[in-house]
Amino acid sequence: MTLDIFPWPYILSDIVSEGKLGVRTAPVDLSAHSFWEQPQAARERAFARLRADAPVSWQDQPESPLVPTEGLTGGYWAVVRHADVRAISRDPKTFCSGRGVMFEDAPQEFLDATQSFLPMDDPQHAKLRGLVQKAFAPRHVRTLEDGIRADARVIVDQLEAGATGDFVERVAKRLPLMTIMRMLGAPEADHERLVAHADTLVSWNDAELLAGREPLAVIGEAIAALHEAATAIAADRRRHPAGDLVTALVGTEVDGARLTDFEIASFFVLLSVAGNDTTRHTTSRAIRALCDFPDQRVALLDDIEGRLDTAVEEFVRWASPVMTFRRTATRDAEIAGQPVTEGDKVVLFYPSANRDEAAFPEPDRFDVIRDPNPHVGFGGGGPHYCIGAAIARAQLKALFTELLSAFPQLEVGEPRYLVGNFVNAISAMPMDAGPRRN
Repeated sequence: MTLDIFPWPYILSDIVSEGKLGVRTAPVDLSAHSFWEQPQAARERAFARLRADAPVSWQDQPESPLVPTEGLTGGYWAVVRHADVRAISRDPKTFCSGRGVMFEDAPQEFLDATQSFLPMDDPQHAKLRGLVQKAFAPRHVRTLEDGIRADARVIVDQLEAGATGDFVERVAKRLPLMTIMRMLGAPEADHERLVAHADTLVSWNDAELLAGREPLAVIGEAIAALHEAATAIAADRRRHPAGDLVTALVGTEVDGARLTDFEIASFFVLLSVAGNDTTRHTTSRAIRALCDFPDQRVALLDDIEGRLDTAVEEFVRWASPVMTFRRTATRDAEIAGQPVTEGDKVVLFYPSANRDEAAFPEPDRFDVIRDPNPHVGFGGGGPHYCIGAAIARAQLKALFTELLSAFPQLEVGEPRYLVGNFVNAISAMPMDAGPRRN
């Protein structure tokens, strides 16, 4: 059965699908691991089909190797249009985060150890997010910009004319690593190791990373290493305060109580992961797009200073570095005319929203001067909007200023894409820097 012969809304009173009376599962299966193994172009065609014919479709339980079948919590509504993603994001009273935010089910121990304030609702969410909010506010970011620009310059200065190798290793991963690890106060010698563990927590679906190991074992090793590092840093900061986030956390009270080492470590894990993903994967996908759309590279090179702020927004829209987050309906409601029931899971698909024809003229065209650009690459707004958006923008602007100024002819080859349904990642990509412009 196809969308063409069975159009939206997939409601039949005499049909029962898994866990949802009267709702037919959409023929585009977003829950299957095989969907996320497809090339991105194939996924985009599927999302376009859903936007046109089934903008809110019932999907079966996502495949997950992390939870036994009897522990899975059922299907969900897939939301793929830009307007609906924004509306749900901005209505936390109706669509909450406190009942889980991940697309797939995972053990509660894993979530507690890695997500900190992410799967919380106000007032608890506001209190804990507020502990680190100041460090990520635009005004504070301006005090970090000199360091970010200096780091970007170092990264590019270390590329020789004609440099080859892996663009992700040599360029894309380095700036976010340097920034977030410095903010957290991690010893420089540990930066690479800790970021590798953080990568594992969003890459465990990838067979190459697992190398035959069990996902839960790999995840457990990564969590243990990050918690150990965070606890050690926290102990040191209690004795020797410094100007980093961990120092702020160890001295903070919430409702009259100090944060525990476990709570601090969970903060540390969340920020290690989130502080790396957006900039790293956007950088890789942006340079690939500039190679695939050479006219846009020319347009940007013609006026880097004047056009880069606008280009950065298109980089993030195009990359959609975070692909999914979940909410849960707190009451009976409607999404685009589709009734949802209290307790139903609702999953937001940001790559689809960022290619929505209703929000973006010619959405499949990469356009460095696209304006306006109401992308949801940092979330759809509301209380869970990306806390590090200002830092990510500063990093992207600094890195591409240095990179395009020094290597305007840099080329990248065919990427290796990370398989998964959370981060839209390029794990490796060959490069040829070309001649250096002095």
